[in-house]
Amino acid sequence: MNRLIAINRISDIPAKYRNTPIGRLLEYQNLDRPFKPYSKAQLLIGMCMDSRKLLHIPDNFAFVLRTGGANLRYSEFKVSYAIAVGGVSHIALITHDHCGMVNLPARKDLFIKGLVKKGGWKKKDAEEHFRNFSHLFEIGNETNFVLSEVKRLRLRYPKVKVTPMFYKVHNSQLFLLKE
Repeated sequence: MNRLIAINRISDIPAKYRNTPIGRLLEYQNLDRPFKPYSKAQLLIGMCMDSRKLLHIPDNFAFVLRTGGANLRYSEFKVSYAIAVGGVSHIALITHDHCGMVNLPARKDLFIKGLVKKGGWKKKDAEEHFRNFSHLFEIGNETNFVLSEVKRLRLRYPKVKVTPMFYKVHNSQLFLLKE
């Protein structure tokens, strides 16, 4: 994890992020910056749907898209909406440790059994569902995936500042990711 930039004080925030929505996100999450009211979103946060992740941000501060692995490939219309209609010019793309979208084949049996038992599916249908979709949502390594997704989004939205971040589940801290 030598790619992580810890943010423990305001001076740890690189100058290019200070006084920006990205800097304020880091301050709210890690430094307990007092909340101020917002009338409109300042940024879009793309993050995993994992229930262990909780952001400490004020109301109306951000649009938040939660998808498995922070994979925004299939949420691109929503990203475009946040930019075009919501007016955001910053995206924080947040990955985290111990993500369930890493090594999906290892969870295949659990997935199938769970859909049968808890979802009422037939085993054959659950197997087909996994086979048809797991490859679309497998992210491989969390850090490498989010860095590749950041590059993709920067090419797609060249006027938007896209920042890769990492969330540690055990202490709820956000880190910047070195590229």
